[in-house]
Amino acid sequence: MTKTMRMSAALFAALIAGTAVPAFAQSGEVNVYSYREPGLIQPLLDTFSAETGIKANVLYAGDGLLERVAAEGELSPVDVVLTVDIGNLVGAKEQGLTQPITTPALTERLAPEFHDADGNWAALSLRARVFYVSKDRVPETALTYEDIAKPEWKGRLCTRPGDHAYNIGLIANRIAAWGVDKTRTWLTAVRDNLASAPTGNDRGQVKAILEGSCDLAIANTYYMGLMLNNDAEPEQKEWAASARIVYPDANGDGTQVNAAGAFIGKYAPNPENANKLIEFLLSDEAQQLYADANYEYPAVTSVKPAELTQSWGELKPSKVSLTETAGFRDEAAALVDELKFNEGPQN
Repeated sequence: MTKTMRMSAALFAALIAGTAVPAFAQSGEVNVYSYREPGLIQPLLDTFSAETGIKANVLYAGDGLLERVAAEGELSPVDVVLTVDIGNLVGAKEQGLTQPITTPALTERLAPEFHDADGNWAALSLRARVFYVSKDRVPETALTYEDIAKPEWKGRLCTRPGDHAYNIGLIANRIAAWGVDKTRTWLTAVRDNLASAPTGNDRGQVKAILEGSCDLAIANTYYMGLMLNNDAEPEQKEWAASARIVYPDANGDGTQVNAAGAFIGKYAPNPENANKLIEFLLSDEAQQLYADANYEYPAVTSVKPAELTQSWGELKPSKVSLTETAGFRDEAAALVDELKFNEGPQN
């Protein structure tokens, strides 16, 4: 680390800690970096602080936080990083940015597939990548991943670009389950069944269903809840109302899930408080607050999803573990490039 980088890290640490010098180990505080939106995270942190007396200092950012932690090195003030996507969690461990979580809650509250075997990260919530289908044009109530590669879906599918983290996770899950060769054949057929070249975000795919541009969209479950309750943009309620959710392979090997989770920074100045925060985030109280606010699935499976989420059906997660899926992300990205998936149908 250069002298300038060290000074920048120290100054930022002082800002986060509210002190004039980089003496970060303050027993009454915990420093958090969060990729998750303030509206989702702040109520949880406020409750944690009220119950424990530990002040949570938070830095929110849409991207770049892992790079920041790496650049700060030993001077990093961060105790806990809250991030989305299993790739970020596994990647943080691979980059040496983590330390083991020591609270017994990690193994007592989470199934083995929802935390790192060495304790370096914990899932906090799950999101399923599912099919949104037109209520008017799709009678099927059960579908598999293989179904959408069949000829009857020609010109009827839509999705965001294949190289987005959400789709990379899905493709990586298929590689873990089927192998590269079968996944290549499947992804080629899915590409050629698209209504047009993939574009936009998950909400935009559901809008396309209402507009009649496609009949089946690949998107994350929680967007249904966010759209149905979007008073600021009420047109999204109409998009969501035009579709219903089908869980792929619900009667087979299960639906691919991704995770939002947390890890403790390698050089965390307040590791004891960091463990207390993760223990709180795995409590029934926090898991329920989280699920009710974001329409994701609790990582602690004894806690029920929000009532609206439950109304979409039962999630049966893929039998492929999160860690195994993450291990095939590079192969998934290579397939997207090889097949020129983002150019859309090629026959």
